[in-house]
Amino acid sequence: MAIPVRQLFLTDRERLSPTYSKEESENLVLWLMEHYLGVAKKDLLLNKVLSEIPVTYHAAMDQLIAGRPIQYILGEAPFYGRNFLVNEAVLIPRRETEELVYGVIQGHRAPDLRVLDIGTGSGCIPVTLALDLPNAELYAVDISEDALDVARRNAQLHGVKVVFQRLNILKEALPWKDLDIILSNPPYVTEREKDQMSGHVLQHEPHLALFVPDQDPLRFYREIAEKAWKALKPGGMLFVEINEAFGSETVNLMRESGFTHVSLKMDMQGKDRMVQAQKGL
Repeated sequence: MAIPVRQLFLTDRERLSPTYSKEESENLVLWLMEHYLGVAKKDLLLNKVLSEIPVTYHAAMDQLIAGRPIQYILGEAPFYGRNFLVNEAVLIPRRETEELVYGVIQGHRAPDLRVLDIGTGSGCIPVTLALDLPNAELYAVDISEDALDVARRNAQLHGVKVVFQRLNILKEALPWKDLDIILSNPPYVTEREKDQMSGHVLQHEPHLALFVPDQDPLRFYREIAEKAWKALKPGGMLFVEINEAFGSETVNLMRESGFTHVSLKMDMQGKDRMVQAQKGL
C-alpha cells in the first residue's frame, strides 16, 4: 500500500506530542525517517510516496514514544560534526562539551601535545582532539569498562589512536606525567537537581556519570585539580565543564589548588559552564 511521507510524518508527530513539544516531535520524526526510510525534509514538501514502511521504523517509533532517547535507539549521536557510537553505558554527547573541545582546539595547536581526558565516556572528546590535532598524543580514563569499550570502538571507527585505561579518579593517581592539557567533563549534577531533569535522562543515561552528593558537589573537581597539578607540566592547562550553580566555587577551588590564570567561561546559552586554569611556570 502506498504511503505518503507527509501523512506518516503528521501521524507520528501527533503520537509524540504527549511527551515532546511540537518542534521536538517534528525533529525526532524527521531524524527517524531519514535514518530508517532515507527520507529528507524536501521529500515532505514533495509528498514523496513510500511503498512500505520497515518494521524497524515502527519499532524505533515505539521506543521513542516510551521515552528512550533517540541517540540510544539509533546507537549513535552527533558531536563536533561527526557521529559517535553510544549506548546506555555512556552519556549522550552534549553541545556544551563541543564548546569545551572547541576552546582547546582553537587555542592549542602546538605540535606534540600530550592530552588527557578524565571520565571519557563515549570517547568523543579525545577522538575529536585526535582528529583535529593530529600530532597530539591522546590519553583517556574512565571508571567504567563498558564505557571504555564504547570509547575504543569510536577511536577505531574514526581511525585514531587514543590510549584508554580504566581508572577511578577519586581513588587512584594519574599514571602519566608532563602532560600539556587535561580535560574533564565529570559528574556534576547534584541529587537535589534530579527533579529538574527530563525523565528521558533519568531513566536511561548512566547515573554514575551524572550525579554527585548534595553535601559535596565539587568532589570530582577537588580530586581532578590535585591530580592534574601533579601530572601537568609547568604551564600546562586544565579545562573542566562545570555545574553552572558552582562557577565561583570551582574557580576558588582551582586557585586554592595552586592554579593561576583561572577563568570562568559561559556557554552559548549564557550559563557558567567551563573553567580553565594554568599550572604556574
